Amino acid sequence: MSLLDRLAAQIAQTGPLTVAQYMTACLHDPQDGYYATRPALGEGGDFITAPLVSQMFGELVGVWAISAWQAMGAPSPFVLVEMGPGDGTLMGDVLRAAGRLSPAFLEAADVWLVETSEPLAALQRERLGGAAHWARALDEVPGGSPMILIANELLDCLPVRQFVRTATGWAEQVVGVGGDGTLQFGLVPAAAPLPDAREGVVCEISAQQEALGAALGERLVRDGGAALLIDYGRDRPGFGDTLQALVRHERVDPLACPGEADLTVHADFPAVRAAAERMGAGSAILTQAAFLARLGVGERAEALMRARPDRSETIGRQLNRLVGGDQMGDLFKACCLYSPGWTPPAFEED
Repeated sequence: MSLLDRLAAQIAQTGPLTVAQYMTACLHDPQDGYYATRPALGEGGDFITAPLVSQMFGELVGVWAISAWQAMGAPSPFVLVEMGPGDGTLMGDVLRAAGRLSPAFLEAADVWLVETSEPLAALQRERLGGAAHWARALDEVPGGSPMILIANELLDCLPVRQFVRTATGWAEQVVGVGGDGTLQFGLVPAAAPLPDAREGVVCEISAQQEALGAALGERLVRDGGAALLIDYGRDRPGFGDTLQALVRHERVDPLACPGEADLTVHADFPAVRAAAERMGAGSAILTQAAFLARLGVGERAEALMRARPDRSETIGRQLNRLVGGDQMGDLFKACCLYSPGWTPPAFEED
């Protein structure tokens, strides 16, 4: 029985699913969920992330991590964590940069990857071997030492509930089954306290994004350190339906093929930051373009072009993909959560 058939049977028995429940099933169902069975990254897959665009991204994240560690007083040991590490490319680039720039950083680092997808964990082990430990949740990573955490395109995979402002008030958007047996969106009354808005507006709320912000804030306050969260999303409160499904880099109907497409939403950075700050942590945010510029991405691109003149055009395209205002540069944000008493590199106020 397909995931579509099982979801339809569940809805018939217990009623419509929230969008968050639907996303969780599509992405993480043990039998047919996208990340549990068929995640496809890269140009030949369903989507491409910044580490796969260019080595420059991972190298500069590595520069940031080393600089943050030095600003913390170079603690030894410390925990270097990546959540949602994809195929391991980003951590591989970070460790390679560290090996070149700061062997002491590598010596002090206890490297952990937090991954729930077995297919992706297998790729990570193939790439990184014995350089890391693996966990399925952040709370499985040992505490007691300062932490530097990296998460690229993780928040967008955490499910949201969607609420729609109707003529009579707020209603929750849910997933039900139509008369023809296909999955369809519908509305049910909602009692959630939501801000006033014009009719037709969609409000997305992600309890999991907020919970991650709170968990990171609590741990950073307790143990010290910083977390770098890079994702596409908004840097100020707002409305909008951002749910999308991707297959082979093309958008498809999110309800058409459950488990076969990557489902994502925009990161709600204001909610994540507020949750961390309630725990006592500090926070700051930049566009990806500004973050990479402050770390010297232009200079790094020029150095790569000098070393490989035959690849200058390709490197230029990669740079534009990372920082161009009509590419990833402005839509993607770099958010930093950190322990009190300092501000990590690149996020200091001008």
